[in-house]
Amino acid sequence: MDLTTSYLGLSLTHPIVASASPLSESVDGIRRLEEAGAAAIVLPSLFEEQMDGESTHLDHYLGYAADSYAEALSYFPEAARYRVGPEEYLDRIAKARDLTDVPIIGSLNGVSTGGWVDYARMIEQAGAHALELNVYFIPTDLRMTGPEVEEVYLDVLRDVRKSISIPIAMKLSPYFSAVANMAARLADASADGLILFNRFYQPDFDLESLTVIPHLVLSTSSELRLPLRWVAILYGRVPADLAITSGVHSHEDVLKSLMAGASAVMLTSELLEHGIGRMGEIVHGLTVWMTEHDYESVAQIQGSMSQLCVAEPAAFERANYMKVLQSWRPDPTGPRV
Repeated sequence: MDLTTSYLGLSLTHPIVASASPLSESVDGIRRLEEAGAAAIVLPSLFEEQMDGESTHLDHYLGYAADSYAEALSYFPEAARYRVGPEEYLDRIAKARDLTDVPIIGSLNGVSTGGWVDYARMIEQAGAHALELNVYFIPTDLRMTGPEVEEVYLDVLRDVRKSISIPIAMKLSPYFSAVANMAARLADASADGLILFNRFYQPDFDLESLTVIPHLVLSTSSELRLPLRWVAILYGRVPADLAITSGVHSHEDVLKSLMAGASAVMLTSELLEHGIGRMGEIVHGLTVWMTEHDYESVAQIQGSMSQLCVAEPAAFERANYMKVLQSWRPDPTGPRV
């Protein structure tokens, strides 16, 4: 059974990658993920705010008019908590590279180009096999247009691409008005891979204290459908590897992702909820299913259910929408109105 796949030009023993999470915050955690069977490991992001640790820019805006908006400011962490330190991050990459045999992928999270370029170069020099760019950007300016939002992503990618030679994966938002066009433009701007999709964590309101609070909700398999659809549409049409990072919890989810056209799938919520031993269980389940269905390699599966390959390409478009709306039928054993 050949489970190998290629992602960002890296040869992986199988398609399942441990995505950025608290599990890879330390070198010991990285080694445990490797022992559990991760084919590659993405480190938690180095945030733009951490890169600017010597500046008071962010603190100024978080503290500005604090008396008027104190309840909203409680949503942000104290400066000392998010400034882990770029040097520590780079040291972690170097040690992980020395002590493990799987690809180590660094991650940068931010909006502006600024310090990204310098730290992208440092991450490469520290030994990362590839770099993931996570542009976590929510455009709240009423005057900012859609094309201007797209340029934020493209500018970051172009500037980082000029400064490093290791592969770059761009983590996409599902909220672009033209996802396919944006994916094509990022590939044209030399993105080696596209990761679908970034999960934008939504704040919640505490009705007793009347404060804005962070609210973390782990993903479920139902969230796989959105990236599954778009990977199936993009497969074979953009010159970049595709990865799915939302809603992967089982070997069935992995198989669906591969059939859509993904080169790699990324786990976080499943490992946090059920332990890193799930990695090996999912790899085993993948192997058993492939054996029972007479597949000899991941390559046979990849893209087999993409829009380019299915008998009914319109299933990914309006025809599917129409069929879903007409598919509901009342339960004859249920209560009558």
